[in-house]
Amino acid sequence: MKLLKEFKEFAVKGNMIDMAVGIIIGASFNKVIDVLVKKVFLPPLSLLTDGVNYEDRKLVLRDAVLDASGATLKEEVALGYGALGEVLFDFLVVGFTVFVVVKFMNRLRKRALDNKDKAVAPPKDIELLSKLNTLMEEQNALLKSKK
Repeated sequence: MKLLKEFKEFAVKGNMIDMAVGIIIGASFNKVIDVLVKKVFLPPLSLLTDGVNYEDRKLVLRDAVLDASGATLKEEVALGYGALGEVLFDFLVVGFTVFVVVKFMNRLRKRALDNKDKAVAPPKDIELLSKLNTLMEEQNALLKSKK
């Protein structure tokens, strides 16, 4: 019964919903980045390099061994550095995009927390803390003047 109660509190507080939304957006974001890299960035790069498809690039360590009829006796052993390069490029695009989004969100948060900026209404807790700080400064000034 306690476990059910804890789960209900977890779900009601929004943690589970926030996680689900984050996972869904992350999966969609991954698809967008994958298409962006494969269909937007890599084709011009391939054009510049005379039609080289980077995903298929590999370093063959051992060639495949075929019998007289063409059946494979031993598989080819190769290092697929092209696929690794593409995934690293994906990672860089995702990393840079996340950096830009976080930077933008931090700028908005900083602006919202600035109590001197009247264009954005500060959150209630910040507003109350600012008023409390002002009142404490006034009280300290009064106490100093009485001495």
